[in-house]
Amino acid sequence: MKSTYRVLIIEDSLPLANLYKQYLANESVELACVETGQAALDYLQECTPHLILLDLKLPDMPGEEILQWIKKQGIPSSVIIVTSHGTLNTAVDLMRQGAVDFLEKPVSAERLKTTIKNQLEHARLQGLVEDLQSSFERHTYHGFIGASLPMQNVYRIIDSAAPSKATVFITGESGTGKEVCAEAIHNQSPRAGEPFVALNCGAIPHDLMESEIFGHIKGAFTGASSDRKGAAAQANGGTLFLDEICEMDLELQKKLLRFIQTGRYQKVGASKEESVDIRFLCATNRDPMKEVAEGRFREDLYYRLHVVPLAMPPLRERGDDILSIATSFLVSYAKEEGKLFSRFSPEAEVVLRHYPWPGNVRQLQNVVRNVVVLHDGEAVTIKQLPPPLNETLSDQEIRSITKTMKPVEPVKSEFIEERADEDAAPDSDIRPLSEIEREAIQKTIAYCDGNVLKAAVLLQISPSTLYRKKQAWETDEV
Repeated sequence: MKSTYRVLIIEDSLPLANLYKQYLANESVELACVETGQAALDYLQECTPHLILLDLKLPDMPGEEILQWIKKQGIPSSVIIVTSHGTLNTAVDLMRQGAVDFLEKPVSAERLKTTIKNQLEHARLQGLVEDLQSSFERHTYHGFIGASLPMQNVYRIIDSAAPSKATVFITGESGTGKEVCAEAIHNQSPRAGEPFVALNCGAIPHDLMESEIFGHIKGAFTGASSDRKGAAAQANGGTLFLDEICEMDLELQKKLLRFIQTGRYQKVGASKEESVDIRFLCATNRDPMKEVAEGRFREDLYYRLHVVPLAMPPLRERGDDILSIATSFLVSYAKEEGKLFSRFSPEAEVVLRHYPWPGNVRQLQNVVRNVVVLHDGEAVTIKQLPPPLNETLSDQEIRSITKTMKPVEPVKSEFIEERADEDAAPDSDIRPLSEIEREAIQKTIAYCDGNVLKAAVLLQISPSTLYRKKQAWETDEV
């Protein structure tokens, strides 16, 4: 065990605290002791220990309050409760609140040492797992651009759902990328080499929808001059994506339900059935349960389709993904139009980041194309943004927000080529990424007067990640 592990003992009995110190004298840990709850909170605001021994009965506050505060703050320290007032129910309750173990007084030296060793090793392994997870955060994925937490969750659901034949029900506002999501599921699945057929149920007249899905034979209706394969036959062996499924006529919903259940369908005007092997995906920008409640969508069809729900996050909830996507569009369209644009000015970034984007990615795409078509230059300015973006924030608000924003680098993707940076910094200006990250985090924490939660919000990372990095730096300094 490394000599740099920190253990905080919160114990109001000085003899007991000294006894624990004796027990752990030969262990490879650095010990700190406090006697009150307030002293513990003061210590935790300055330092992040790897493990905490917490007495439940303190002179100024119950130990449960400290445990709750630790978990609320996102501090990644493991907490072991030590008390002489314990019961099995108390232990279970505290474990649910986040404690990792529960020791009853008197505690033997062997039990204390074994418990601490086990928990420190567990914390070490957990840190390795979190480091690996953060190292493998994806900035692009099957047509998506974005590294935000909501999108990481989308990627994980796609990874899990893609190998099966289960129906995925995609929901989300218009323009959030529901069809891109459906294609990602198909391309990640074993059916990737087979057809992907997308049908927009809201864009096809109701009287033609059945023919679009199932096809028709010659003479089935006026204008049917030849046999026609429908989407079902075209998607055989692959994936059929029914977009805006809640727009479908109720009578056709009944036929669709039977088709999904049996894999068999009948062309319009035909007398015999055909069978296909299809993976179904569907999407809607409405609330499907509300549609069911109001009688516009069949309940049995809803439950047949709603096997794996996947909610696409609106663009306004995706943080700096907005800037990454906008920059990728900018570089792509500038190359297409022969323009010089390669980035947005800091002030324009503020506007893009704080605009609510009711039209989501589709609206952002149109805004960037508008700028590139009508203007030119190296950096897009606020004045070049179309209304209402150029009117949403005052100059004072923009200056205030710009001071706290971190720069966002454009994301390279397999779909969009980026310009090479001709003004790259000389080698003498290059520093290790870990050094730059540490400096940025420490400056942000100082800017927030030591409030790690506020710093985490500004840096757009989880508080537990920030505490863990801080913990590692404190460890290196011992």
